Amino acid sequence: MSKYNAVTPELISELENILGSRYVSTDPDKLEVYKTDEEANPKYHHLPEVVIFPGNAEEVAAVIRLANKYIVPVTPRGAGTGLAGGAIPVFGGIVLVLDRLDKIIEINEDSLYVTAQAGVRTSVIQEEAKKRGLLYAGDPCSSESCQIGGNVATNAGGNRAIKYGTTRDQVYIVEVVTPQGDIVSLGSRLAKKSTGYALEQLLVGAEGTLGIVTQVTLKLKPLATHSMDLLAIFTDIDKALSLPNKIVKAGITPTSMEFMDNKAIQSCARYLKIDLPYTDKKGVYVIVTLEGFNEDDVDQQTAIVDELCTEVGAAEVLVADEERVWKARRNFAEAARADSLVYYAEDIVVPVDKISDLMKKLPELENKYGIATTTAAHIGDGNIHVNALKMNIPDEVWNDTLGEFHKELYGFIYSLGGRLSGEHGIGSKKIKEMELFTNPLELKIMKAVKSALDPQNILNPGKIFN
Repeated sequence: MSKYNAVTPELISELENILGSRYVSTDPDKLEVYKTDEEANPKYHHLPEVVIFPGNAEEVAAVIRLANKYIVPVTPRGAGTGLAGGAIPVFGGIVLVLDRLDKIIEINEDSLYVTAQAGVRTSVIQEEAKKRGLLYAGDPCSSESCQIGGNVATNAGGNRAIKYGTTRDQVYIVEVVTPQGDIVSLGSRLAKKSTGYALEQLLVGAEGTLGIVTQVTLKLKPLATHSMDLLAIFTDIDKALSLPNKIVKAGITPTSMEFMDNKAIQSCARYLKIDLPYTDKKGVYVIVTLEGFNEDDVDQQTAIVDELCTEVGAAEVLVADEERVWKARRNFAEAARADSLVYYAEDIVVPVDKISDLMKKLPELENKYGIATTTAAHIGDGNIHVNALKMNIPDEVWNDTLGEFHKELYGFIYSLGGRLSGEHGIGSKKIKEMELFTNPLELKIMKAVKSALDPQNILNPGKIFN
């Protein structure tokens, strides 16, 4: 473990000289706000010693140079919507909040790109692109509140990843403040490039451990003019999970394919106070979104998917309306929080053809460990979100039981060829599991990269690995 110094009055004074006293706070109430992200379990909470709000990349760089001088850790933070503890200041020190970097620099409609600062909300980029008949394809479920810098840091996925890929696939250029306080732009606005290491891709998904993203240039696409959302309801989960590969083999690439198990449907119905079809008939949902630029083409795709759903055994195929079905899917996490304030949001990922194996394993683990779960998934890319709920279990028992549950669950995931995270990241919550299940040589390479770029381990320590 790195040895860090405490934040001193001298350091506070230098921070105020860089940022202005208005943007430097040691107020206890303010520090309390930044001890966690979306994590409610106090086991993971850590108070920072000071919270700062830089206004540009130059100020961020000056702060990082100062942190190296004083050997004080810095935890970068976007909107705090993370679920893996990536923005929690594990070793105290400085929390560096990027809220003030909130400007869209350029939207180029002809060349199809947008340049935005790290603190711009993802939904704002989506809305500004849509006004121009364009699409920003990154679409994490928290897009209304999350920031684009955080999306880049975690390689956020979301509902459209099956067709357009994750955030990594949307990135042309990232402007980054390095762990030693330099500012560099990585990447280029090119369709292909084989000129040394793809460093911009390395920074995407590094969870703020290799640099602080201050600005990003993203790809835009033409906005589809026609779309259809189908809800296929199944009472046999294996039949439901056979659908994704059949749709792809039919030559159709949906924009999204989402899954909800019956417990998730019931949870969302309670939370939203709405009626959802087949809630009481053990129904499970597969939501398929089809898009295109020609109405006939979308109609043809819809007919094929409808036929495939019926062939594999769907009880009903309906239109997935925005006010009920999609609203339920988007409120999956909020519904879990309403059921249990403390819960663990899993973000496991497996090959698409192995999802059914996982879903069969979950009831066995629930019964063995006495943990209730609800499950939703991006089944087009194998990313499964299992919410493990703390229901009437004392804290100490919950933490111990959860550890055993995870050990068996993650071991099974890796036996299927899966991994710990598809889009949320490792953060501070899955470090032990990362060390346990990752190939030691792979870990050695990661640690060597971190050590080379951040020799004093200043930037976001206590994340991904020790």
